[in-house]
Amino acid sequence: MKTKNKNVAKTFDAIKVMRQIRDKLSLEIMNMSFEEERAYLDKLLSEGNKK
Repeated sequence: MKTKNKNVAKTFDAIKVMRQIRDKLSLEIMNMSFEEERAYLDKLLSEGNKK
């Protein structure tokens, strides 16, 4: 059984967005100690739960 490939224009590129988020986060926590980084990430996660 052969499947036909359909060319579909992407409206959202999840990989591109994930890389942008990861790069931004990496820059923000680059010079933090482990404790500072943990507190920062905990704060981000708790803010995300409120939305």
